[in-house]
Amino acid sequence: MAKTLVRLLKYLRRFLLETAISFAVITTIMYLLAPRFLAFLQSHFQQHLAFFGVLEPMLALLKLSSIGALMLLAPWILWRISQGLVDVLGFSRKSSLMFILSALLLFYTGILFCFFITLPFGINFLLDYQSEHLRPVIAVGKFVNFIGLFLIGFGIIFEIPLIMTLLCRLKICTPKFFGRYRRYAILIIAMMAAILTPTGDIFNMAMMGIPLYVLYEAGIIIAGMINHPSAYLDKT
Repeated sequence: MAKTLVRLLKYLRRFLLETAISFAVITTIMYLLAPRFLAFLQSHFQQHLAFFGVLEPMLALLKLSSIGALMLLAPWILWRISQGLVDVLGFSRKSSLMFILSALLLFYTGILFCFFITLPFGINFLLDYQSEHLRPVIAVGKFVNFIGLFLIGFGIIFEIPLIMTLLCRLKICTPKFFGRYRRYAILIIAMMAAILTPTGDIFNMAMMGIPLYVLYEAGIIIAGMINHPSAYLDKT
C-alpha cells in the first residue's frame, strides 16, 4: 500500500508539472486566435458586448484562451490519467483504453450539449426580461466567464457516470452505496450547481443541477451493470 502511494505521488507530481507547462504553451498560442473565437461566440449567441475597464478586453481574451486550452488538452490529460491507472493501480490496457474513450465521449458530449442546448436556451430566457425601457448591456468579461464556466462545468459533470463506475471498480464504493445515499447526493448536487453557475439564480442552478442528477442516476445503473450486477439487481 505504501509503495503504491509513493508511486502515485511521483506520478501525480510529474503529471501536474507536464500539465502546467502544456497549458501555458497552448494558452499562449490560443491567445493569438482568441479574438476570432470571441467573434464566433458573439455571432452564435447573438450578443453585442461592451467593456467597462481598460484591462477587461485583454483579460477576457486570456480567459477565453485558457478555456480553449483546457478543451484541447483534455485528450492528453485523460490519456495521462489512463496511463496512471495502468502503471500505478494495475488496470489492464483494455480497461485503460475504455476509460479514455468513455471519458472523451462524455466530456465533449457535455460541452456540445451545453453549447447547443443549455446555453442558447438559458441566455434567451434570461434576456427575455428586457423591455423598451430596459436593455441589456453585457460586459465581455462576464460573458466569457458565463460561457466558459458552463462549458467546462458541463464537460466535467458529464464524467459523473464514469467516476462512479471507476470508484466501484476500485472497490471504494458500490452501486448500492450510491443508491442508499441518494438524498445526500441531491444536496451535494444543489450545492455544486450553486457554486458552478456564475449568476447563482434558480434557473441557472436548475440548468446544471437537473443534468447532474440524471447523470448520477445513470452512474448508478452503469456501475451496477458493469461492476456489481448482483448488487444492482438487489435494488439500489
